[in-house]
Amino acid sequence: MFTVVGPRLEESDKMTKKSVSFWKEVFLRFKQNKLAVSGVIILFIIALFAALVPELSQYSYRDQLGIYNQAPSKDHWFGTDDLGRDVFVRVWYGARISLFIGITAAIIDLIIGVLWGSISGLIGGRVDDIMMRFVDILSAIPYLLVVIILLVVMEQGLLPMIIALSITGWVNMARIVRGEVLSIKNREFVLASRTLGASTSHLIKRHIIPNALGAILVTMTLTIPTAIFTESFLSFLGLGVTQPVASWGTMASEGMGGLRVAPWRLFFPAFFISLTIFAFNAIGDGLRDALDPKLRK
Repeated sequence: MFTVVGPRLEESDKMTKKSVSFWKEVFLRFKQNKLAVSGVIILFIIALFAALVPELSQYSYRDQLGIYNQAPSKDHWFGTDDLGRDVFVRVWYGARISLFIGITAAIIDLIIGVLWGSISGLIGGRVDDIMMRFVDILSAIPYLLVVIILLVVMEQGLLPMIIALSITGWVNMARIVRGEVLSIKNREFVLASRTLGASTSHLIKRHIIPNALGAILVTMTLTIPTAIFTESFLSFLGLGVTQPVASWGTMASEGMGGLRVAPWRLFFPAFFISLTIFAFNAIGDGLRDALDPKLRK
């Protein structure tokens, strides 16, 4: 009277497939996002050129060749500036400076933000209230205003720029990590570790950070282009790195003055600023979609 009904063909295929880890599944989903993969390729090429071009070129970023405001040619691919310096070499040396400042500031924001948000969310109570009120105070002060004031007070250079970008840059990371911690800390595996006497540092290192890693990675990826843009903007205003060191912001500032005579001096640094920010944002969006497929449009 009864017939044994087996699984459908597509269900049996799923049952026989080898299971993959969470991060491998994220990687596979990320690879399907063509825009995000393009961002990775773009960043790899920019980093490669930044590492190799200043070392392999016959010109230095500070050499004055005596050829002023020459248009792009086979000898000088991006032309020369008003001091006769090769713009091609300066663009890729500037990539080193801009990427170094952006990535270093983002790493500092990551360390401070993760520790602050983890401790605040995990301990909770009055400690959480005090720590987050401090974060609220910093958030109420305009970010650019703080950075500009600090750069005016301090001497110009790479270190002051990184410090200024990091003073309040970690606030967003702290908020996101705290939110993740609040959703994780009452789960069974965290409660079990607490019951067994695990310390706060152990809980943060072994349970909180690994489970909040997705949100941390996405925020980190989107923090770097913000720092690069801020550095470029401040260098454009004359508050960034000093001459003769080249960054994309200082080159854009110099090129603005000769826009009618030599537009390529502004075009190339502005183009690579935009391209780098686009690449990082594409990667960040790709990571977010890969970590949570429900967010896909």
